[in-house]
Amino acid sequence: MTGRPILIVAGVGNAGGTGAATAKEFAKVLGYRVALVARRQKDLDTIAAEIRGFGGEAHSFPLKEYTREQIAEVFSAVRKKWPDSRIKVALWNASQWSRIPFLDVTEDDIQKSVQINVVAAFAWSQEAIKAMLEPASGTSAEDAPGGTVLFTGATSSTRGAASFATFAAGKHGLRALSQSLAREFGRQNIHVAHVIIDGTILTPKIKEMFGGRKQVVQTPGEATGDENWLDDDARRLDPSSIAKAFVWLHQQDHSAWTLELDMRPAKEHF
Repeated sequence: MTGRPILIVAGVGNAGGTGAATAKEFAKVLGYRVALVARRQKDLDTIAAEIRGFGGEAHSFPLKEYTREQIAEVFSAVRKKWPDSRIKVALWNASQWSRIPFLDVTEDDIQKSVQINVVAAFAWSQEAIKAMLEPASGTSAEDAPGGTVLFTGATSSTRGAASFATFAAGKHGLRALSQSLAREFGRQNIHVAHVIIDGTILTPKIKEMFGGRKQVVQTPGEATGDENWLDDDARRLDPSSIAKAFVWLHQQDHSAWTLELDMRPAKEHF
């Protein structure tokens, strides 16, 4: 194969989010082709156009739902789009967020969390790993079997807070999946990393929801309200900073791979 390596990323919700930032970072820094996967084609097309605008290569691969069948179809479509390239990085950034008082949780709430955070992530991982394990058709390093599978976790990956039972159950499952895959496929040159995002990510949606609202900042002996916390880069995560960490994980030498990385803004209470 002679084409540039491919990054395939699921959960590209909007132009200012983590998925989009990661796609742009891989395209700019490493020159990777980018396969953008999400349920809203309009968002995908906007990000793809931005990447093409600075000389990168990107294409939209929308799906209606994150089912096993549709995920398999997406991977097949990516291969058909770029038959001369290998999928070298797969990022699972899709998520089903929920904050529901426990006594109000329904079976449907649980099913939604498990479907996206666990069942769909399993299907995504299987397709990604199968693609990465395909035999080499050439002699270059980029054509060799192997790659990087990345998972976006959350505070709820390790701590089930009040009213977050359904979300935490799904994210705990995603974390367990990452651990199992790392132990099973590391010897086959597949680096699996789970990244815990502990804090608020500054996205257009977050700006819309919380702009002008106070955040309570906990410090020893006091609690203060601050309406300008979104403007303080030490109080929220920047998607581009997270994207840089994903690129760093992919570039790690196989003599020292990171399985789990947690990131939070400097002033986050944890």
